[in-house]
Amino acid sequence: MNRRAMIATPLLAPLLASAAVAQAPAIVTEEFMVPAGDVGIDIFLRNKRQETMTSFAPSRTLLFVHGATYPADTAFDVPLGGLSWMDYMAGRGFDVWCLDIRGYGRSTRPPEMSQPPEANPPIVRGDVAIADIGTAAAFIRSHRSLPRIMHMGWSWGSTLMGRFAADNPTLVERLVLFAPPWLREGASPATAGAGETLGAYRMVTQAQARARWMNGVPEAKRAGLIPPGWFEHWAGVTWATDPEGLRRNPQVLRAPNGVLLDSREYNQAGRPYWDPAKVTAPTLLVVAEWDQDTPPSMAATIFPLLVNSPGKRLVMLGEGTHTMLMERNRGVLFQTVQGFLEEAPAS
Repeated sequence: MNRRAMIATPLLAPLLASAAVAQAPAIVTEEFMVPAGDVGIDIFLRNKRQETMTSFAPSRTLLFVHGATYPADTAFDVPLGGLSWMDYMAGRGFDVWCLDIRGYGRSTRPPEMSQPPEANPPIVRGDVAIADIGTAAAFIRSHRSLPRIMHMGWSWGSTLMGRFAADNPTLVERLVLFAPPWLREGASPATAGAGETLGAYRMVTQAQARARWMNGVPEAKRAGLIPPGWFEHWAGVTWATDPEGLRRNPQVLRAPNGVLLDSREYNQAGRPYWDPAKVTAPTLLVVAEWDQDTPPSMAATIFPLLVNSPGKRLVMLGEGTHTMLMERNRGVLFQTVQGFLEEAPAS
């Protein structure tokens, strides 16, 4: 790895925030821009931990990675109902990090994103995203003097984290894959169709995001799925990460299309992007009942392929979607993941 990727400067001094758990220590937030090794590209990392934490361990240090469309910091660290997932984990004594892959959120957007999408082929393909994960994880391991850390991905992030764990088994303490994709028939819900021409990036409106979110939810359950104001809060801070998209009418969030081209090519070839048999870390697959983007059948297909993962498990949660982490029933998701992470190592 390029030495520059191991050097970072805090954007902000540690910020104190109110602890989510009563009488728990305050939570410290630090943010870093880490050189990615490519000229002009920096990746954004956010860290949360209790201010009293002075020692660090692989079993208490975790990196989150986002999916194909939305950045990590607004997925895992927006305090919906006064609490974010990162707040929850930090309150439980974890040193928790999240990464925005290049082209997303507060990381550098490649120059192709300043041009019309049709001017360039899809950008930020899987190998580029894996390199960013490797850079971020190496920075964390160096920063905390750890040999390995825990990795967790959501959606496309699960594919990336699965591949990283398969290729780097000695660097992954535990692996959590929330809403993991696998080979599918037909196009991804993130794209219009298998025959469309993919440009460098796509543009998503808030209306499109909400419609996709509700896909597959029974009509009688839709009104109660997301507490009042949560979608608006999340969408507001998420779309604000793309100032250029905000200037459009309607406002859009730009997302790289490399993931869609990868998905198309690997599905057409019938060849998965990663090999679960190469994963040697304890692994949790967790998926929600109403997930139409990555249906439970995908996780069920992956599970028996994890032949070298000790203590592996597959959990399906009721009354949730692909975006359950921001829904009324997210507490059961948080608790399910936390229970797995806090288990004592298998003897």
